[in-house]
Amino acid sequence: MKNISIALDGPAGAGKSTIAKIIANIKNLTYIDTGAMYRAIAFKILERGIHIEEEKKIQEILSRCKIDMDENDIFLDGKNITEDIRSPKVNNFVSHIAKIPHVRMKMVELQRNIASNKHVIMDGRDIGTYVMPNATYKFYLTASIEERATRRFTELKEKGIEITQKEVKDEIGNRDKIDMEREFAPLRKAEDAIEIDTTGKSIQKVVDEILYYLK
Repeated sequence: MKNISIALDGPAGAGKSTIAKIIANIKNLTYIDTGAMYRAIAFKILERGIHIEEEKKIQEILSRCKIDMDENDIFLDGKNITEDIRSPKVNNFVSHIAKIPHVRMKMVELQRNIASNKHVIMDGRDIGTYVMPNATYKFYLTASIEERATRRFTELKEKGIEITQKEVKDEIGNRDKIDMEREFAPLRKAEDAIEIDTTGKSIQKVVDEILYYLK
């Protein structure tokens, strides 16, 4: 039986990871949080104080670091960094790291290896267009920037992170610009992807829409 693969793309705050985890549980799929993988690399680069232009040092980190995922937790070199990678500092830095070709190629290699022998659902920016262009199903989730900012602001406030909603909106707008304008594998909707606008919709409503197509 051919492995089932689901690609879930879209901008920051569109609800990709939340929806992907639920679908994974319902359909008994392996969930691959690609965003967390990029955040892990960004966290390590920040922790080491390496500048974005120091590509040789970044390549060295890529060759030596080990990224593992266990259900909802992500580990970097054996350390659980699940909470560390969701800080505003990492939020502001991750898109800059993700546009470096060496970083993307390494992450894509890891992601494809995981997907090669499992039934998977993978969310990110370039899954349906680049990582898994032959995915069984492709979806593109989007939402207004106001809604995405409100969701992310609420999430950060619940974690006790002090930030204004305007700062969150500006951060998301900047990430959109970087993700969509990068030269290598930019964020865009795959031609054969089903687009779902999650603005004003409950999580269950979006899950139900996706499940309709997975019948």
